[in-house]
Amino acid sequence: MSGLFLLGIEWSKLRRSKIVWILVAAAIILWVPSVLNAHLNFQMQAEGISPENNFFIQGFMGLAWFLFPASIVVSTVLLTQIERGNGGILKMLTLPVDPRKLCLGKFTVLLSLSAFQMIISTGVYFISGAIASQTQNYDLLLGPAPVLRMAGVIWLTAIPMAAFFWMLSVCVKAPVFSMGIGLASIVPSVLMINTKAWFLYPMCYPFYAVTVEYGKLAENTSCGKIALVPWIPVAVLFTGACLIIACLCFGKAERS
Repeated sequence: MSGLFLLGIEWSKLRRSKIVWILVAAAIILWVPSVLNAHLNFQMQAEGISPENNFFIQGFMGLAWFLFPASIVVSTVLLTQIERGNGGILKMLTLPVDPRKLCLGKFTVLLSLSAFQMIISTGVYFISGAIASQTQNYDLLLGPAPVLRMAGVIWLTAIPMAAFFWMLSVCVKAPVFSMGIGLASIVPSVLMINTKAWFLYPMCYPFYAVTVEYGKLAENTSCGKIALVPWIPVAVLFTGACLIIACLCFGKAERS
């Protein structure tokens, strides 16, 4: 059974779930405060950042710190519950397919869902920016290039974190505990980005990347730099370790 066929099966299951609608709702909720408080973007003289850059970066900071990671946590739990809720995992394990391929296929679907959320969030940014621009009589929208680049950076830096959340959902059978651990792991990101060992905590990667961008946009603010070494090797090793553990544990409880 090919990997593409497996992905097709997994995507067909999503039509019966509420994951997509949850991600759309989260993307809309993210930008509502930015529109309602658009006037605050003109009060950032001390930071030395323009109103349009502040509107852009503050929204994406909220996305990268909590909403995007939390959405990945919820997506992982819902993906596993789709199978466990009706015994579907047992049926899948009886098929002539390697459980490891099935596990990686589901993780690929998770990454696809996170990419979908970034696309929706980016689209809502342009809609919200247009609305806020009308209410403030000032153009608060940036061009597509920096916005798409920031969305891509957030998605890429979130892959190790997504691997950790996926491992949790596979290894911890109780969805309440796996979701609780995942959400609790997001909170320390605010503390970790202010340490030199930030690269050891993948849950802070997206937020750290956005804060570095904030430091570039705000003339009077310094938010550190990203050193590819040792960050990239640590991220690759962490991602690989989480996926290996997930593949080894996938379906193990159901088979025993």
